[in-house]
This record gives sequence, structure tokens and C-alpha cells, in this order.
Amino acid sequence: MADDTKRNGEFWALALDRAQLGLWDWNLPTGDCYYSPTWWKMLGYAEGELDTSDLWLKLTHPDDCERALASGDRHIAGDTESIETELRLKHKDGRWVWVLDRGGIVERDAEGKPLRLMGVQTDITRQKEAEAALEQVNVRLRLALAASGTGIWHYDIGTNKSYWDPRTREIFGLVSDTDEVTADLWHTYLHPDDKEATERAHLPPPGSKSVTATQYRIVRRDGSVRHVESLVRLIAGAGSAGQILGTVRDITDETKRAEELAYAAHHDALTGLWNRSAFDRLLAENIGAADRLPLAVFYVDLDYFKALNDYAGHAAGDIALKSVAGGIRASLPPSAHAARLGGDEFALLVPNCNDACAERLARAVLAAVRDADLGSAVSSRRLAASIGIAFVRDPRTTVTDALACADDACYAAKAGGRDRFAVFSAETASGAGGLNA
Repeated sequence: MADDTKRNGEFWALALDRAQLGLWDWNLPTGDCYYSPTWWKMLGYAEGELDTSDLWLKLTHPDDCERALASGDRHIAGDTESIETELRLKHKDGRWVWVLDRGGIVERDAEGKPLRLMGVQTDITRQKEAEAALEQVNVRLRLALAASGTGIWHYDIGTNKSYWDPRTREIFGLVSDTDEVTADLWHTYLHPDDKEATERAHLPPPGSKSVTATQYRIVRRDGSVRHVESLVRLIAGAGSAGQILGTVRDITDETKRAEELAYAAHHDALTGLWNRSAFDRLLAENIGAADRLPLAVFYVDLDYFKALNDYAGHAAGDIALKSVAGGIRASLPPSAHAARLGGDEFALLVPNCNDACAERLARAVLAAVRDADLGSAVSSRRLAASIGIAFVRDPRTTVTDALACADDACYAAKAGGRDRFAVFSAETASGAGGLNA
């Protein structure tokens, strides 16, 4: 029997230790309270290191004392079946340990008066910290959603019901709370060109835990088109099909600004043609594509432009550059590209262009420059152009070499009298002969 009792004690001591439960046993008549080794360990003390008289109360956080005492008093008075409360106890190192205290009366006298209380305390510090962190996240999320104009929605797969919060309704044009949100309503707003891909993105595969981000267009009932961004995640349900949770944000203005910035990054602000960096990239891509060779590279330098600027001013010069750019653009086939390199210099690239093609385009560009609208203030003036042409037949040719050869040919055209074009060759590179009027 003694061995059984010993084994029993060892069993419960081990169980409490493994479960990290601190046991307390309070003798009400004497006021003595026993604390298990696990309890002392939980607070960083050696067993018996402190006087146990009212020890738990001495260690309890001042803000929690009243609540903890009230929980015990209600139970002793018979108002509750057990003691259950959360409180903070001071650790030996000075920090506060959150514990969940559960217990109750385990012994009474003949008259039913409580003699002994027993319970356990569990360290829930991590849980409380996680709850506090989660609350902070929720607060930040609510603030972020409000600040960014983001709406929240969810769709219950099992019941086929949807919920849209007020901001989501507003984004889709359903300002009134009386507008019914059916499960199929969202589909009716999708832009026809985006419908298939968007619907597919909003149905994550079973078991998916990833967040899917999509951007698509919606068409409101008034016909206006809005760009929206949505984040979607499947939330699996226990014994149910689960829910699809999502956010939606109107990014119409952002999309417009992004398009404007992207355009500005690759285009000349005055003429709308490609800028130098964009042209270099396009030229490199075309040189590297064997099916686009031979490639004709044009270097166009306006003649008499400086004189026009000096005579009529920069405003007239800008008018002339815009007109020239428009004429060049109209002269080119759809596969060609035109750029303003800076000042009065332009460059063109024309894929799959042989000698006859290049000559035809060069003459068209020369005519477009001659016919450029210079404005009524300078109607007596005229512009012309000198054009250099280099053919790229080897995909190993560099962008720098291609433009340099076209530039050499352009100088040859100028040397030959301007208002003409020259094709790069050994002769044009040295500035002699090879001119084509």
C-alpha cells in the first residue's frame, strides 16, 4: 500500500510537471497554502524560498487583486461552481507572468463550511502576448483598411451566400444598404475581357492556403469602368466547404498614374516618340531576333533647325519638332519604331527592311520633314533632314555600333548637301561618296 501511495504521488507530481501546472492547496482555517514545485518553478523561485502566508496575494499585480479576490469570494459564497480567473503574478526576475487560475472547494466541515481550496495555475503569458499582438494587428488592419479605402467581403461556398461590407458596396456602386448582394452579383460586374481569368483566380483550389492577388476591371451599372485589386484566400471549414475571404480596393487612380509614369519613363515628353533608353532597348531586342533581320537603322538630323530656333524662339521650335515627329510616325510601317534622341536628332528602326524598303522610307521621311508645319510666324522658313542608314544583318552587332554606323552615314548625307540620305559603307564612314539623293 505504501508503495502504491508513493507511486501515486510520483505519478501526479510528474503529470503536473509535464503539463506545467502549478498546484496550490489552501487550508482556510490556518491560512497555510501549499505550492507545488512546478508552481515555484513557473515564477523562478526555489521551492519554499518565500513565506507562503498570503504569498499569492503579495505576488499578484495590483490591478488584478480585486478581481482575483472577488472570484474566490463568489465561489466560497456558493455563487459559482468553481474559481476561474486570469491574473498576473510577479516573477523573480521582475516580469509579470499571466496565469489562468482554476480551482474550487475540496473539503468542508460537518456544517458545510469550506475548509480547503485546491486549484492549479497555468502560465498563459504567451497566449496573452499573442492576444495583445493580435489585437494590435486588428487595430492596425482596421486603420489601414479605412485609410486605404479597402473593402472586405466573404463568400460561403456551402450556403452560396455572400457578404460585402459598406466599402465594397461603394466600390461596386452599391451605395445603398438595401441593394441585395447575391452570390452571383459579383460576376455581373466583371469586365468581359477580364471575366474568365478573374473568376478562376477567385476560386482557389481545395486545400490552398496561399493568398491570391489579382487586378481586374469592373463595369458599374452607370457604365463607368474601374480598376480594382483583390486579395483572396480560401478558409477551410470543419465539416463544411469553407469560405472565400477577400479584400477589394479601387486602384483606378493608381493604375492611371502608373500608366502615365510608365509612359513618361519610355517616351519623349514633347513628341511622344520613344526616348533614347527605350529605343536602345528596342534596338537590342530587334537585333537579337533573327526573324527581324535585316534591320534598317536610321539616324535623322534636322537641317536648319538651329536657325529656326534662333529666329522664332523655342516655342516655334517645339511646334516644328512635334510636327516632324507626327510626320515621321505616319511614314513608318506598324512594325517600325521611332525615337527622339534629343534636340533635333531622331532615330528609326525598321525590321525586315532591304535596300528598296529603306530608300522608300527615307524619301517619305524627307518629304514629311519638308512638309512639317512650322506655324504661321515662320511660314517663310523650311526644314530639311539629313538621314543616315545602316543595315544590321549580324545578330552579334551591338546597339552602339549600329547607331554609330547610321550616324556616320548621316554625316555623309550632310556633307553631300543635306536634305538627302546616305547608306553606311566604307566610303560613307570616311566621309566620301555613296550619297543617295
